[in-house]
Amino acid sequence: MPIAVIALSLSGFAIGVTEFIIAGILPDIATDLGVSIPTAGLLVSGYALGVVVGAPLLTVLAARIERKRLLVQLMGLFLIGTLLSALAPTYTVLMAGRVISALAHGAFFGVAMVVASGLVAETKKGRAVSMVAAGLTLSTILGVPAGTLIGQNFGWRWAFWMVVVFGALGLAGISALLPRTPAPEGASLKTELQVLRRPQVLLILLTTVLGFGGVMTSYTYIAEMVTTVTGFKPSAVTMIMVLFGVGMFVGNLASGRLADRAPKTAMCGSLAALVAVLAVFTLTVHDQIATCVTVFCFGAATFATIAPLQMLIMAKADGAPTLASASNIAAFNLANAAGPLLGGRIIAAGLGYAALNWAGALVSLAGLILAALTAAMDRTTTPTPRPATPATTPATTSSTDH
Repeated sequence: MPIAVIALSLSGFAIGVTEFIIAGILPDIATDLGVSIPTAGLLVSGYALGVVVGAPLLTVLAARIERKRLLVQLMGLFLIGTLLSALAPTYTVLMAGRVISALAHGAFFGVAMVVASGLVAETKKGRAVSMVAAGLTLSTILGVPAGTLIGQNFGWRWAFWMVVVFGALGLAGISALLPRTPAPEGASLKTELQVLRRPQVLLILLTTVLGFGGVMTSYTYIAEMVTTVTGFKPSAVTMIMVLFGVGMFVGNLASGRLADRAPKTAMCGSLAALVAVLAVFTLTVHDQIATCVTVFCFGAATFATIAPLQMLIMAKADGAPTLASASNIAAFNLANAAGPLLGGRIIAAGLGYAALNWAGALVSLAGLILAALTAAMDRTTTPTPRPATPATTPATTSSTDH
């Protein structure tokens, strides 16, 4: 894998810590800033909505900018938001800092994944995309647990200062290692927006929103869940985050290889696994050992969805993949915004933290149904080439899994 892809992954690591760190230090933030747990959970939703807005908007506005320069600028914007979060004296300022960081998030990954796929051979594009996403998974194995530990012992602000350091290293890596990459020829607002009118592109975006929405309904409140329901001490939350992160790393790498060979199979299979794991978590959350095993599987199923969904939407958006790629990142984060809202309603209704898991399973099930519909549409619209013979009826249609 080219070293430039590793540089993109390093930046993804910093961004991933900022995105996921709230789940580990959410109780500390709520106590320090004097807000409720559901209100603190909105910091996840606010970040996610920032990605939803920033991903397509900045991608379109920057359609003609050279890719290396654009990625450097986006990382600079991300660092400004993270610095504001670290210094935030109030909940409102913290929310503002997270939104600023989030504006750069979606556009960065949308551009980075397209750039990474262009640096490797056709047969390795899925692995290049998963390598960029691997920065996110490593952030949950190393960054989020470290940030959680630092936040619990020295104050939650220090977790954001840690992110500032990693973000600066990522920015330096891009500046030094990424080759100059011109914007796609013919890139324009019109050509990029036309892609979003394609039915299968829209269907994949909706699949992403629903499939991943179930994840954040449960994951956002996992610190409270495992301490109040499972019975873990607060100090064990770091271990839970590590298990989730290791699962994400394993699931991401495995799905990258499968996405190169059969992306539709990888998409449907990962979503089916996610539905099953969330449903089982409703029961296993009451036992500590079973919870540890389930959390690992939860992480694996969660990030197994990313590479195939990104590969499919880039394929369906052939000719203008950057906006489609960024829009799918936005779709993931629309799910990130909706999940905490649904979870907060469930908690406020008194249904209990365990109920977050079966609710998440139902949301992800809707995504699985749409994924199956996407695969079925391909089978009915992709013709199988056959030699012409004068005495046969027209050939039936079928599809390969690509």
